[in-house]
Amino acid sequence: MLAYCGLNCSSCDAYLATQENNDAKREKTAQTWSKMYNADIKPEQINCNGCKSEGVKFSHCDVCEIRQCCISNSVDNCAVCEKYICDTLSKFIKLAPEAGIALEKLRI
Repeated sequence: MLAYCGLNCSSCDAYLATQENNDAKREKTAQTWSKMYNADIKPEQINCNGCKSEGVKFSHCDVCEIRQCCISNSVDNCAVCEKYICDTLSKFIKLAPEAGIALEKLRI
């Protein structure tokens, strides 16, 4: 379950908390992400069935520039985009280097 940006949705704490319907995991994830991203993330925002799902997504996914770009360009992920690596993706990879590693593996 690779997201457009290269993150692995199936190992994402929001995805796991949702699939397990685990409020303790939601609380812990909200606290961790709030500190990590200097944001005010609430446990009730920790609900996600994956970036590409038709169902519920983490609140940021609805406004994610990378997700919107991939959808508008009809690409499965950034690795197959002709603009790879754009400024938006480059900035994101600095926050989440594991996404960049996953995308690079897809390009090989």
